[in-house]
Amino acid sequence: MCGILGIASTQVQQDRAWLSKGRDMMSHRGPDDSGEWWSEDGLIGFAHRRLSILELSTLGKQPMQLSRDEKTYSLIFNGEIYNFPELRKELEHLGHRFHSKSDTEILLASYAEWGANCLDRLHGMFAFALYDASRRTLLLARDRAGEKPLFYIHTGESLFFASELKALLENPALPRQLNFSSLDLYLMMGYVPGNRCILEGYQKLEAGHALEFNLSKNSVRSWAYWQLPEWDAKANQASESHLLDELESLLEESVRRQLVADVPVGILLSGGVDSSLVTAMAARCSNEIQTFSVGFPGHGAFDETAHARQIATHFGTKHTELIAEPATVDVIELLVRQVDEPMVDTSMIPTYLVTKLIREHCTVALGGDGGDELFGGYGHHQNLLKLQSNQRFIPPGFRGLLSLTADHVLPIGFKGRMYLTSLQSHLSRELPLIRTHYTAKVRKQLLKEGYELEAKAEQALSSYLTKNTDLVDRATRFDFKSYLTDQALVKVDRASMVNSLEVRAPMLDHRIIEFAFSKVPPSLKTTLTGRKILLKKLTERVLPPEFDRKRKQGFSVPLSDWIKTGAFRTLFMDVLLDKESLFDPKMIHKLFAEQSRGYSNGERLFALVQFELWRKTYHIQL
Repeated sequence: MCGILGIASTQVQQDRAWLSKGRDMMSHRGPDDSGEWWSEDGLIGFAHRRLSILELSTLGKQPMQLSRDEKTYSLIFNGEIYNFPELRKELEHLGHRFHSKSDTEILLASYAEWGANCLDRLHGMFAFALYDASRRTLLLARDRAGEKPLFYIHTGESLFFASELKALLENPALPRQLNFSSLDLYLMMGYVPGNRCILEGYQKLEAGHALEFNLSKNSVRSWAYWQLPEWDAKANQASESHLLDELESLLEESVRRQLVADVPVGILLSGGVDSSLVTAMAARCSNEIQTFSVGFPGHGAFDETAHARQIATHFGTKHTELIAEPATVDVIELLVRQVDEPMVDTSMIPTYLVTKLIREHCTVALGGDGGDELFGGYGHHQNLLKLQSNQRFIPPGFRGLLSLTADHVLPIGFKGRMYLTSLQSHLSRELPLIRTHYTAKVRKQLLKEGYELEAKAEQALSSYLTKNTDLVDRATRFDFKSYLTDQALVKVDRASMVNSLEVRAPMLDHRIIEFAFSKVPPSLKTTLTGRKILLKKLTERVLPPEFDRKRKQGFSVPLSDWIKTGAFRTLFMDVLLDKESLFDPKMIHKLFAEQSRGYSNGERLFALVQFELWRKTYHIQL
């Protein structure tokens, strides 16, 4: 795991000092080493921070160059290529010779041999930049699930890119202007989706995409080198038993690959379905598996150590139970500096605390991310089916009246409000966001006089929806392409990398992703009576009989309790009622008042606090 930063330009770069400053703003991503390289013509600058995972010697140092057939290639790379041993053998057969055990060297040679088509061969999580001097082109690429981040901005004659936005902002010539359309999306969804960025002019390279910057033409071209496969009921008639066999085989192989490292590897074991399955597969691959669970003193409902202990004992792992320190307001402020874009996910707090403790024992940890998105594990998947079922019994006209009344009458945070406002949705083609933070009506009221949101986020979101008729398939695809990439994985990446811990996700091997969306029927994901059905059937095969398959906790914090009194309450009030705040104090008082009456506005208030703290930390212009 590493941090990358660079520039490619049609003009010679005179100001180079910002590159090393930006690189070292990401020292948490790579505390083991740093590097910088400039092309002889002064048009290309690459910087790198290294967290040594494979090839711990200087032979793995980046930026890395390769000369072959009178052509020169330069690379900076963040991530892991899990199938590099197989690629190495294939490349050696084609005449390549290697000097290290590094997957970075394999990636360079893969491009030299196959060009951008090498992306189809890569199994892993990655974001990289590769300069092809003979073609005068810069290639940027990001893995299929978007596990590793990559921001960029094309301005004038130059293209700038980095693993983290904060690194780019070390360049004083680059803008810091708020994009109000992205703010609108953030207030609705809790994150900024797709290729959009919270700052004007910047973009994120989307998952499964590549970008080529041609220096000769000063042109940018991006494309999807991979897409989710379509579900075809007629083409997929495999039995449940056959599907379980294939899933078991794929998961075991993915875990086996991801256990490879030249540093200690552990497993983040919560005791839930996903992490327990990863542990089961790891136990087949090694007799020396380390597992870690974390307890949160004073919050018994959020403590999963007993469930994790059961799994660890069954598989005979070397198990460590860690006790997390109490969360403080300082943690929120630290994470705001880390996340680059504001993000509404309070589970980033326990994720940070957990990874901080695990880093004392390991450099790499395997987790269970992806299981809910691929196999239908979220509560809103089931709620959508309930909504669809209930619509049959309510006349269309009355559904519209109920929806309109709920939107105008029920207070923000009223339980079931978003469900009722979604009653008039056309579920054969739409996907109502039951967990929306702020509706269009409320978003228009949130900002102070003098600022305005067009509140068109709902229309912008339509481009992320597939047109298939199955509701569960549509929902899980949206969660994979949007929520997983732009919130869940961002949370894990930033919260773990601030502690210099690499977290890997075996469930997100692209072969498992393709299996889940092309072969597993929606009826084996979510129904009115069950969630994550196929995965839970796999637990019946490989986990102990006493394993609790119905439990669904996940990392969470008692935010509503925190903001009733004390330091968290003070922080929230001080930030949101500050005279420099962008938000209307009347709306802030209303949200707090409704929260005090028992309505659920904790995360909505957290969204506004996150944004204001982020804006001040990064000195963002309105």
